Amino acid sequence: MNQIPEGVRSVHLIAACGTGMGALACLLKTKGLTVTGSDQNVYPPMSTYLADKGVRLIEGFDGANLAYGPDLVVVGNAVKKDNPEVLKAFEMGLSYCSMPQAVNHFLEESRQAILVAGTHGKTTTAAMIAWILEYAGLSPAFMIGGFVNNFGGNFQNGSGPYVVLEADEYDTAFFDKQPKFMHYDPAIAVLTGIEFDHADIYRDMAHVESAFDRFLTAMKPNSLLVGYDADVRIDRLLKDKSMRIQRYGSRSESDWRVSDVSVDAPWIRFDLTHAGGRLGRFKGLFMGAHNLHNALAAMAVGHELGLSAEHMGRALERFKGVKRRQEVRGVKNGITVIDDFAHHPTAVFETIRAVRPFFPNGRLIAVFEPRTNTSMRNVFQDVYSKVFDEADLVCIRKPPLLSKIPPGEQFSSKQLVADLAERGKDAHYFGDTDAIIAFLASTAAAGDVILVMSNGGFDNIHERLLERL
Repeated sequence: MNQIPEGVRSVHLIAACGTGMGALACLLKTKGLTVTGSDQNVYPPMSTYLADKGVRLIEGFDGANLAYGPDLVVVGNAVKKDNPEVLKAFEMGLSYCSMPQAVNHFLEESRQAILVAGTHGKTTTAAMIAWILEYAGLSPAFMIGGFVNNFGGNFQNGSGPYVVLEADEYDTAFFDKQPKFMHYDPAIAVLTGIEFDHADIYRDMAHVESAFDRFLTAMKPNSLLVGYDADVRIDRLLKDKSMRIQRYGSRSESDWRVSDVSVDAPWIRFDLTHAGGRLGRFKGLFMGAHNLHNALAAMAVGHELGLSAEHMGRALERFKGVKRRQEVRGVKNGITVIDDFAHHPTAVFETIRAVRPFFPNGRLIAVFEPRTNTSMRNVFQDVYSKVFDEADLVCIRKPPLLSKIPPGEQFSSKQLVADLAERGKDAHYFGDTDAIIAFLASTAAAGDVILVMSNGGFDNIHERLLERL
């Protein structure tokens, strides 16, 4: 039965080691439930993290894992209908649901939901909002797709009236192909921008827009949409919508905007304007225009909830960021190694542009691993060649999971390197991670910054590289 029964006391999660499912498992544990989980890829840090929180984790999928008869089975969106645990749940007549259904039921409850949607910036924006509310003593609940340093984790079952969630446009489960964000009823939603992504489920840009259009149409008239001001797709989709709307960015006519930006490493400083009036000068320990806009959206949300600009400014000064978002992993012999989750062309471009001013004296070495279902496809083959312009040296790895993509649709790292060379870039192709590490160990010099970009673990390149330098 695809429903959540009353009085749930035990829950099993199929594919429990994903970032979202792992956070959900821990949240359910904090509510006093018995929680078990299974996955094919059970390894640290998620395996040890779940174990430390009291979640019993089983390696491999097997119908026997459900023999104890949990009250509810939560099915991850990567799980297929022929999964042995899914088949066993059906055979036993167990209640089951998707992750968004579980979040909606167990976490949103009577709280007001603050959602962050959009192709880029969801994790950092949601983290900033959660921290601003926490700093104000509002104890928000949240579930975020990254490890938030201020909280020491990516979830919190707060006691306050608000819950902060990322609102993903990816599909929900094999039994529910609508976008995840359709399961929530936001009091406030942030929309950071709309671009083509998730090529494994969306046909084209029109298909992506239609999903966001459904999300916006479903918002209630008394809810608030905080939308980025430099996205023509957002402009178009908001024209006929009934909710309250505020725009943020750099346009002079926007409700919220930043201006007079300066870099004073490690700080970035900016003026904040609301409704045409200057609220003051602020600073934060983050890099780039995109993170400034993330902070701006977070402050717009805080203002809606009655927080002062001064308070939010103090909170931002103390925001410690999110792991894998421009995270300095170490410095060895004067060489800085930075880890970032960037994989979409726009994210790669903005990340390189953000890092550059903070390290003006050495080379910026960009290391990129195409790994997502979209980046391993040739849909952005030509676009990627134009996003590395501000890097001094570029290293491109062969996609590690290319066999998952049909031959006629596969991305070519060799072609990207050739295209970069035509643009005058010092670019190199590598078949594996070992070759990249060996090359960088012999090439990097004091003052250089190595910016590693991938949405995966990249064979632990960061630590291995720091050991070799």
